[in-house]
Parts: sequence; C-alpha cells; structure tokens
Amino acid sequence: MASSRVLEVAGREVTITHPDKPIFRSAGYTKLDLVNYYLAVADGALRGVSGRPMILKRFVKGIEQEAFFQKRAPGNRPDWLEVAELKYASGTSAEEVVVRDPAGLAWVINLGCVDLNPHPVHAEDLDRPDELRIDLDPVPGVSWSQIVEVAEVARGVLTDHGLTAWPKTSGSRGFHIYARVRPEWTYAQLRLAAETVARECENRAPELATSKWWKEDREGVFVDFNQNAKDRTVASAYSVRAVPDARVSTPLTWDEVPGCDPAEFTVGTVLDRYADIGDPWAGIGDSAGSLDGLLALAKELGPAEKPPKGTGRRQPTMPLVEIARSKTRDEAMDALDTWYARHPAVKAHLQPADVLVDGMRGRSSIWYRIRVNLQHVPEGERPEQEDLIIDYNPWAGMQLP
Repeated sequence: MASSRVLEVAGREVTITHPDKPIFRSAGYTKLDLVNYYLAVADGALRGVSGRPMILKRFVKGIEQEAFFQKRAPGNRPDWLEVAELKYASGTSAEEVVVRDPAGLAWVINLGCVDLNPHPVHAEDLDRPDELRIDLDPVPGVSWSQIVEVAEVARGVLTDHGLTAWPKTSGSRGFHIYARVRPEWTYAQLRLAAETVARECENRAPELATSKWWKEDREGVFVDFNQNAKDRTVASAYSVRAVPDARVSTPLTWDEVPGCDPAEFTVGTVLDRYADIGDPWAGIGDSAGSLDGLLALAKELGPAEKPPKGTGRRQPTMPLVEIARSKTRDEAMDALDTWYARHPAVKAHLQPADVLVDGMRGRSSIWYRIRVNLQHVPEGERPEQEDLIIDYNPWAGMQLP
C-alpha cells in the first residue's frame, strides 16, 4: 500500500496519505477514489460549501467506526487554507476550516472526512445565515412515498411564502430541502422561519407530517427545523454518506422527486449523472429570497405549543422506559436485544415507531440512547424502569470551565 501520493489540484499540491486505504470495502472505494470523486463533482460540491466554515466529521478508523467531530482546524494545515473564528454559546470559540477551491476539498477528505458539513453562513458574515434547511426525518416504519409527499408539501409552503425550494436526497433515511435567503436575518429568525414551515406542513398534511419536538410524540415524517439553530450543520450537496453502498446526498430537480430512489444515487452513479447532466442546483446562488413571508405567518400562527413540564426534568407524555446509553450504535442495539429477551411478550406489542434510537451529541462524537415507548402495551403488562443495561457517560472526566 502506497504511503502517500501528491496531487496537483487547482495549482496547489495536496498530499493524500494512504491513498489505497479502503473506505467503502463492500463498494470497493479507497481514500483516493473518494478524493477523485469530490474533484470530479467539485463545482457542485463547492456550490454548497465554498466560503462556509465547516465542522470536520472525521472517520479516522473507517466508516465502520463512529466519527468524531472536530471544530478546530488542525494546526498543521497548509498556509493557503482559510479559517474563520466561530463563537459558541458556551463562551468558547474555534477557528473552523473554510474551503474555497478543489484543493481544499481534497485536503479535508484526506483528513478522513467522508461527508461535508458546512454552516449556513459565509465567513464574511458569521451572524447572518443565508440558507434555510429542512430535514425530513421519518419515524421508523414510514414509507419512502410518504417522505416524498411531505417534500412536496414543504415545497408548497416555501413557494407560497416567497422562497425557492431546492430538493436533494439526504443519502440516509430522509430528504433535504434547502432555500437560499438574503443574509439579513439572525439565526433565531431563521430557526423561527423553519419551525413555521414545519408547523404549516403539519397543518396542511396532518396525516403525513409532524412538527412535534419530542420524539415519542411523533407520527409520520418529522419536519426537522432545529437544523437551523446556530452551530448545527447538515451534510451538503454531493456529500458521500458513511453507509456501505457509498450513497450520495444528491441534488434533484422537482420533476425527479416523485419517482426518485435514494439507493440509486451512489458514488459511481452520481459520477455518471454529473458528467451527463451537470448540477441541477446550478442556479441556487441566484435564488435568494426573503424570510418576511414566513415570519409573518409565524405571527399569525402564534407561539408554538410548548411541551408540558413538571418540576425539574421534563415529564414525558408517553409511557417511556430507557434501556441503554452507549458509546456506539451497535452496543445500543445489542442492549435492546437483551431487553427484548427479558420481555418477549412486551416486544410483541411494539410497533416500529415505539423504539426510539437517539443519536446524542457528546463532546466530540455521537453517543446513543435507547428508549421504548410502551403506549401499545396493555397497562398491566408494562415493565417498570430498570437499571440501564449499558450506562455510558459521555461527560465522565470532563472538567467544567
């Protein structure tokens, strides 16, 4: 296996270490293959990330292991790579990577990044976002056709309020819809506008979509508006996702949406597609609109319903039991199987949406929580809360400032 390879990219030299390292073993793609993919679709990929600070989501041990999130740009970065200093609610700050050309793309992929996760702002104005992002997140058991239906509803809401909707597959279970906005509003206003999209989707299609914040209360497709909160990022257009078949978060035209199949968009097929038709989002940069329409609708709808609270921690409205908190998803699912073995009669009553698998943000990586909603289990057969099968604490040893 070659130890490194130097590429000439955009007039710069970029060293790719371990270019033959397998990244997608079943699909047969190496690190160099991944770099070459991003270079081939560079115009489209840069349309989503150029000039935007990004969090580095690094799979240094391969896609089979959990990624870690790195906000701060490495100290040994090349002198031509830009950074922007972002400040966080915790009072800390970090200089994050800003990519502007194909050489920057190659450099971040060499670090072990598989997908690209930019903020919805440009480095020149870090407090005024210019991109509203809707993430359609289906409850387990929801069909792909229902997700597509909700996408059309969301498109209608955005269009009716003066914004152009741009669709793409997420490369995962859901679907993404973006709208460019003029950088004239705050993050709080952007999130309120996105929440209003979610609420209006629910109003227009209550049998299909939900805006309910608490996971156990959802049915259908959750129109996730919180991706517009400050410090949140979403996998951008042409990002390869860390799944075995190397799926790609692929920009589409709206004519393609009704019949699209996310499994068809992989590194190999997207390379062919891009060479044939180019980027369906080529015009997104000229489509920036106003948030005024959605903010006016927010006033008409009034404040969103707040979940009931008790003293101290929130009191859930559903009969929940917590099973495990674990460092990895595999450990969490193994714990769930252990719980099933203890309660086989309970398992028979559960529906797919009753098993809540939460990916939780830790200090630098995702950890997992498993809960079970016992709403479909007869009251007399519901087990009590037991000791967690795994009780991982992501904050252990952390020194508070």
